[in-house]
Amino acid sequence: MDISRSSQLYAQAQGYIPGGVNSPVRSFKGVGGTPLFIQRGRGSHIWDADGNEFIDYVGSWGPLILGHAPAEVVEALRPALERGLTFGAPTEGEVVLARMVVDAFPSVDMVRLVSSGTEATMSAIRAARAFTGRSKIVKFAGCYHGHSDGLLVEAGSGGATYSIPNSAGVPESYARETLVARYNDVSSVERLFEAHPAGIAAVIVEPVAANMGVVPPREGFLQELRRLTQSHGALLIFDEVITGFRLAYGGAQTLYHIAPDLTCLGKIIGGGLPMGAYGGRREVMEVVAPLGAMYQAGTLSGNPLAVTAGIATLKALARPGTYQRLEDMASQMAQGLSSAARRTRIPLTVNRAGSMLTPFFVSGPVESWDDVAGADRQRYAGFFHRMLERGVYLAPSPFEAAFLSTAHTREDMERTLEAVESSFGES
Repeated sequence: MDISRSSQLYAQAQGYIPGGVNSPVRSFKGVGGTPLFIQRGRGSHIWDADGNEFIDYVGSWGPLILGHAPAEVVEALRPALERGLTFGAPTEGEVVLARMVVDAFPSVDMVRLVSSGTEATMSAIRAARAFTGRSKIVKFAGCYHGHSDGLLVEAGSGGATYSIPNSAGVPESYARETLVARYNDVSSVERLFEAHPAGIAAVIVEPVAANMGVVPPREGFLQELRRLTQSHGALLIFDEVITGFRLAYGGAQTLYHIAPDLTCLGKIIGGGLPMGAYGGRREVMEVVAPLGAMYQAGTLSGNPLAVTAGIATLKALARPGTYQRLEDMASQMAQGLSSAARRTRIPLTVNRAGSMLTPFFVSGPVESWDDVAGADRQRYAGFFHRMLERGVYLAPSPFEAAFLSTAHTREDMERTLEAVESSFGES
C-alpha cells in the first residue's frame, strides 16, 4: 500500500505541530507506523491522501453515527452557512436542540451547550462542587473524561496508550481532589465514601466505559452508584459524551433505567462539528451563571453550524428502526470476530454495547482497567496493520472502540469479516 503522500505530510506536520498531530492517538504510536492523512469520506468509507480507500470503523471517534457527509446533514448546513458562521448571540437553533436533548433524556430538565466533551465534563464537575459545597470527585481507573487537570488521573484512551496515568503539568493539589475507584467494583467506591463521608461532591462515570475500550457495567453496578451517591449527599454524573445518542436515543441511562443528577454529552449531538453539552436536574443547573454563582462561558458555545448539524442528526436518529439496525450489524460483527478467533485459536474477548465494540486480545472476561491492561497490545498492533492492508480502518489503539454507522452495509460487514479471517490466519 502506497502511503508516500501521508508520509510527506506527516514529516511536514512534525515541524509545526507537537508530534505532527492535533490529538495524540492519531499519531499511531499505539500501533506503530505512519498515520494516514485522510482526504475525504463518504458514507462508511474514507480515502487517504494517497487515494487508498478504507471501510471506516473510527467514525471520527464516535460522532459519525450516520456515516460521512450524510445528505440530510449536508443539506441542512448549506443554508446555515449562507446565514452566517457565528454570532455570539442566541439563535433559535439553540432552543430547538436544547429542547430535543431535554425531551430525549428524562433526567435532564435544563441543558447548557458548550464546544467539546472536555468542556462538558469540566463544567459539570464545577456545577456539582458549587451545588454541594464539597471538593472531591470520584472517577474510575481507565475512564477518560477529557483533558481538564483534575481528571487526568488514571485516565484511559490516549493516557493509557502512552502510559501517562498522570499528565505532566497537573499540580498535585488538583490530583488530590480526585479519588480513583475500580470500574465495576462497588466496594472500591464504598471505601472512598467511608474515608471521605462528607467530602465527595460527585461520582463521575461512563455508564458504559468506552475510553479503555468498551467495558459494559456489571449488573447492578450503576444502580449501586445511584444508591451510594444519594445516601451520601453526592451527585451522580454520567459522562455520555460517547454513549449519548449512540446506544439509544436517550443514551445509556435509558437502557439501564438510571437517572443521574448531571449528564455530559458530546460527539453525536454536534453531527460531526464541535459540540458538547451538560445538563441535569433544574435545581442543580440553576447554580450556573447567569442564574447562579458558578461561572462558565464560551464564545462559540451553541455555534449555529454545529447546532444545525446536531438537529439534523437527531432527527435522523429518531426514525423507527434506526437503533435496531445498528444493533444487528454490531452483533454480526462481534460474532464474526469471536468465531474467527475460535477457529484460529487466538485468545480474544469481544466486548460490545450497541453499535460500538472492542476486540481485546486476551482470554476474558474484560470488566475493568486491570483486565484491559492485561490484553496483548502487540497482537492488536499486528492485527490493526493487517486489517489496514486489507482496506479496513480500525482505531489505531488497543484502548478504543470500533463504531458502526447507519451507512455501513451488508457488503461492508462481509468484506470486513473476510479481512478478519485472513488476518487471523496470518497471525
